[in-house]
Amino acid sequence: MTKQNLQPTCDANFSSTQPMGSAQDEIDLRELFSVIWQGKWLIIAITFIFAVGSVLFAISQPNIYKSEALLAPADSEQSGGGLAALAGQFGGLASMAGINLGGGGGVDKTQMAIEVMKSRQFASSFIKNHNILADLMAAKKWNMADNTISYDDDLYNAAESKWVREVKPPYKPEPSMQEAFKKFSKIIAVNAAKDTGMVTVSVEHLSPDVAQQWVNWLVADINKEMKQRDVAEAKRSTDFLQTQIQQTNIADIRSILYKLIEEQAKTIMFAEVRDEYVFKTIDPALVPEEKAKPKRALICVLGTMLGGMLAVMFVLIRYFIRKEN
Repeated sequence: MTKQNLQPTCDANFSSTQPMGSAQDEIDLRELFSVIWQGKWLIIAITFIFAVGSVLFAISQPNIYKSEALLAPADSEQSGGGLAALAGQFGGLASMAGINLGGGGGVDKTQMAIEVMKSRQFASSFIKNHNILADLMAAKKWNMADNTISYDDDLYNAAESKWVREVKPPYKPEPSMQEAFKKFSKIIAVNAAKDTGMVTVSVEHLSPDVAQQWVNWLVADINKEMKQRDVAEAKRSTDFLQTQIQQTNIADIRSILYKLIEEQAKTIMFAEVRDEYVFKTIDPALVPEEKAKPKRALICVLGTMLGGMLAVMFVLIRYFIRKEN
């Protein structure tokens, strides 16, 4: 009898507390909306300030133009290919004479060229050879009327071609190559498509003409750089092979070495007669007519939304602080 009497009592208590919790939640939600409604003018004012600020910020940002070129890896028999093939075929015979012809693994010239373009050494040489440090570090505005660049007077005196920026040691008025590389790596992009193998080189700058010119220079310089590296390597290999020929009297080994020298001569000849050594230009860079950024409308929308959210949070936090006090 006792158990039967207790069960209805517990059920009644449970059913009576459940609506109270729901009612309490509903009251808190109404209170929340009530607080927001009471502070609506403050929310509107803060949102308006953020909206005006985002518009002014968007207008103050200069146009950035982007030029890009589409490249294809040049189909060529690299020096490593012929050498690796002969090494795989005659490696055992050569090792008997104490000559190491190297492994059979080839080198991905395209990937190597991409990494070279992203390197500090290549960027520093590119900046120095083309004398673009001022356009990179001190450009402030592009004048469409006469297609000229205005520089920041606090950084660079264009009339005297002199850096005048004020910095603390160890920095100097003229930016170092480390500083220039940080800026350079932000405005250039080199990407390879995994499905097609095509490579895209792009540059962003205040001046559309400068952006296009730099892309053309990058493509020409990386082809020249990789050509010089392969030619230098082929010449060193030729010198080494000629030394090995003088040190062995085995006819078969000497025949292999002469074939290897022939492969190095082919590499040098191929490099000398071809300008597009690593990359062939499929779609050359053009002078862009439309800006790439900033997206001013998006900046204004995001700025306004941020202001509205911060205003609501401020009103709610202020209410709950006052409530606790």
